[in-house]
Amino acid sequence: MKDITTQSPAKAGLFLGLIFGLIMIFETVIGYVMDINPVSYPTYGLVLNFLNFLILPLILIYLGCINFRKMNGGYASFGECLKVGVTICVIAGLIAGVFTVVFNAIFPEYVEELMRKTRSVMLSDNSDMTEEQVDMAISVTRKFMSPFIAIPSTIAIYAFIGLLYSLIIGAIVKRDRNQSF
Repeated sequence: MKDITTQSPAKAGLFLGLIFGLIMIFETVIGYVMDINPVSYPTYGLVLNFLNFLILPLILIYLGCINFRKMNGGYASFGECLKVGVTICVIAGLIAGVFTVVFNAIFPEYVEELMRKTRSVMLSDNSDMTEEQVDMAISVTRKFMSPFIAIPSTIAIYAFIGLLYSLIIGAIVKRDRNQSF
């Protein structure tokens, strides 16, 4: 008889969540070092959003569910796939959120430059926005950059993304054990 090693869904998602979080850190550092920001280069921001909110979560959740199923004798329930996917995205969101807060604290000039560019783009692109509306938008953006809002909101957003994609991938990947009475 084949010896089957079982693994918890959280443990299965931990490594891929770490990888996902490190990829997002790498993207931020590369953008900073090369002086590329999403305001000045909208295509760069579009590519990052496409990668971080669609491509990477889908690929990593799929790989996590397949790996979990393989490590559990070829079986994975729908609920276990959900746990794997949400774990991957929550870990990645936690890493990205904490890194962003630390990065912004270490390099406050990056945030100030980003806010300055955002303000100028808002004034030039939205000629119908008043100066007060732009100031209000910048103020709200700064509030969302505070650690007490940035970290939980990043985790919540990625948890939702993980749940959404895990629902789809879990329905495809699941393989339940035969229930015999």
